[in-house]
Amino acid sequence: MPRPVIFRPATRLIGQGIRYVSKLRGGGSAFPGLVMEKFDPGFVARELSKLPRGVVVVSGTNGKTTTTKMAVQLLESQGLKVFTNRTGSNFVRGVAAALLGEMNLKGKLDADIAVLELDEAHAVHFVKLIQPRYALLLNVMRDQLDRFGEIDTTRKMLTKVAQATTGTVVLNREDPRIRRISQDVGKGTDVAYYGLSPSLRSRFPSDDEMRDNRPAQQAENLPDASVTLTSFEGTSTHVLIGDREVTTDINLYGIYNIYNAAGALALTLEVMGEEADENALLSELSKVTPAFGRGESVRIGDRTLQLLLVKNPAGFRLSLASATGGDYATMITINDEYADGRDVSWLWDVDFESLQSSGVDVVSGTRAYDMALRLEHDDVPVRAVNTDLSSALDEFVRGSGDQPMRVFCTYTSMLALRRELAKTTEVADIG
Repeated sequence: MPRPVIFRPATRLIGQGIRYVSKLRGGGSAFPGLVMEKFDPGFVARELSKLPRGVVVVSGTNGKTTTTKMAVQLLESQGLKVFTNRTGSNFVRGVAAALLGEMNLKGKLDADIAVLELDEAHAVHFVKLIQPRYALLLNVMRDQLDRFGEIDTTRKMLTKVAQATTGTVVLNREDPRIRRISQDVGKGTDVAYYGLSPSLRSRFPSDDEMRDNRPAQQAENLPDASVTLTSFEGTSTHVLIGDREVTTDINLYGIYNIYNAAGALALTLEVMGEEADENALLSELSKVTPAFGRGESVRIGDRTLQLLLVKNPAGFRLSLASATGGDYATMITINDEYADGRDVSWLWDVDFESLQSSGVDVVSGTRAYDMALRLEHDDVPVRAVNTDLSSALDEFVRGSGDQPMRVFCTYTSMLALRRELAKTTEVADIG
């Protein structure tokens, strides 16, 4: 039974109070949202429906957090006030918690548009509550098959997001499962694409190509893309907007993030339409910094430590390919909590040969020994295995000499590492 309207302000204030206390204690970002789900289930839909430019959903297997961050910055460069769930807590309750954090005590949200990263499975439930005006769908990979059972299940979930979208769905045309969603969108919903030039296609293998060891090839008869990534060298990046080539700088670790930038740009152009200020968009791309844990760097003395989130074979492989092992001291932490995916067998699909010469300094996390065994099979030397993350991090920092450091980490180990690092150095607050 819906809660009487008279109780809503009190419920919201209670939720805001819980969020404030949770933040002080460093607690879970979604808990206040869980409280709102229970006591005011219509809270999220009611508040988001007030936004004049509607809601944008960003979903897909990989790249959601960084792409969402880029889209937010690009839209802000156009003068819009943007609400987002920047903690990466991307369930409905995470959105509710983010709303509580952004609303003032009178319950007003000062925003024109919401750009929300949503987990594939929870996006299905979210769009039953709120129909997005725009959706950006990135990719379908074999992540978390222990949750979804079969890769086509993921595609079907993203299809439901597209079917609920009322304005424009922006699709990655190079991913065959995402491209196929165009056949299922509702009448009156527009479809736009972003893509790669043929010369870059081999650098971004699809999930199927990676599994089959097939050379990555561009499909025939692809639809035209509104934004096409054509080349990049260092930070200098060339894209086609329609048929015009433009150049910008993108300072993000990992070539996959450069491609995600093309998706964020395509989405922003759809949202802004003829109002788009292209010069401001390209200028803003050069200012984008990594989302927390996705290439995020912290300073430890005069050295840097970089956190690189890894969740699947493709992401891990592309992350390894973005720098040679000899450039860095390396630590790997693998947890198997629910948010990581309980099945870590995907580690056996990653090629770790690039680490053979430099080795791995420390392996940690709840599945440290699984990771160490995997590295042994690729003849990668492992200097230490320590399941205790705190002491493992200390051991890594003290033992890595003058080298810059990088840590490949699963989601929950990344959050734990950030908490440990915050005790001794400056780490950005993520709310």
